[in-house]
Amino acid sequence: MPMNFDRRAFLAVLPARAWAQSTPAPATFVYKRAGGCEIKADVYGSGPPPRKPVLVWIHGGALIVGSRRQVPARLLNPLLASGFVIVSIDYRLAPETKLPGIIEDLKDAFAWVREQGPALFNGDPARVVAAGGSAGGYLTLMSGFCVAPPPRALVSLWGYGDITGPWYSRPDPFYNRQPEVPIEEARAVVGQAPVAELPDKHDRGRFYLYCRQKGLWPREVAGRDPDAESKWFDAYCPLRNVTSAYPPALLIHGTNDTDVPYEQSALMARRFEQVRVRHELITVEGGGHGLSGTDTPEVDKVYARAVGFLRESVSRPLGQ
Repeated sequence: MPMNFDRRAFLAVLPARAWAQSTPAPATFVYKRAGGCEIKADVYGSGPPPRKPVLVWIHGGALIVGSRRQVPARLLNPLLASGFVIVSIDYRLAPETKLPGIIEDLKDAFAWVREQGPALFNGDPARVVAAGGSAGGYLTLMSGFCVAPPPRALVSLWGYGDITGPWYSRPDPFYNRQPEVPIEEARAVVGQAPVAELPDKHDRGRFYLYCRQKGLWPREVAGRDPDAESKWFDAYCPLRNVTSAYPPALLIHGTNDTDVPYEQSALMARRFEQVRVRHELITVEGGGHGLSGTDTPEVDKVYARAVGFLRESVSRPLGQ
C-alpha cells in the first residue's frame, strides 16, 4: 500500500482490474427495505432448472464503504462456468447504521436467498456457500454462526474474527504515518440517514482513515466501547463463537497486510484446529491487503484453490 492513502486498499478486496467488469450485467433485486433504505443484491448466472448452488458474495470496505458491484472476476467467472449462481449483496453501512443493524441485513440476505432464490433464479437453498474479502471476510465468518442454517462453506479473504483487538481499537501506526484527518472533515463525509449504496464519487475513506488513526473503529461502527463493554462484543466476534458445528472454512491472507493483520486469520485457524472444524489457511508470503504486491500467477493459484474449495463443498453430502 502506498504511503498516500489509497481508498482502494480497503474499499476493494482486489485491485480494480480484477472486479467483474466484463461479465454480463446481473439481475438486480431489492432484498430488503429498512428505514427508507433499499438494500439490493446483484444476481449472476440465473437460468432454467435444475437448481444451482449459490455463492453469496459479501463486499469489503470496513463496513463503511464498498459495493455489491465489487465481485472478483477470479471467483465469479469460473464459478459461473461451474454452474453456480452468484448473489452479491449490499448491506447498510456504518456509521449511519451500527453493527447490529448490519448483521440483521446479513441474516435477512441469506433468508432471502433461501426463500426467494428457488423461484427468482433457480438457486438451491440446500447448497449455499459464502465468501467475502476484508470486512466481507469478517461478515462471511459471522455467517458461520449467526445465520441459521449456516452456509455450507466459507471463504474468508484477508478477513478477521476479532473486532476488539488493538489493531482496530487503538491508533494504528501505519495509518498514522499519513496526515491527520481532522474530526470535522471525518464527520462531514458521513451522514445520519441509512445508506447501502454510495454514489460513484464520495470521500468516506476519510472517515475510515480518521477511525484508524484514532483507534475508534469499534466505537464508531458498533456504537459501543470495547474496553468498557467487552462482553457486548461477544456476539459480534467470530473468534469467540467457533464450535464444532461451524462450517468448513478456507482462510486466505498475506503476511504483509497493513490493513488487517495476518494474525487475524491465523487466530481463526488456530481456533478451528482446537474444535476440529475442517479448514485450510493459505498464507501468502509478502502479500499485502487484497494480496497487493503478489505476483499474478500466485494470485491466480490462490483463487483457483478458493474456487475448488467451493465446488468441493457443494458436492459433498450435507454435514461432511
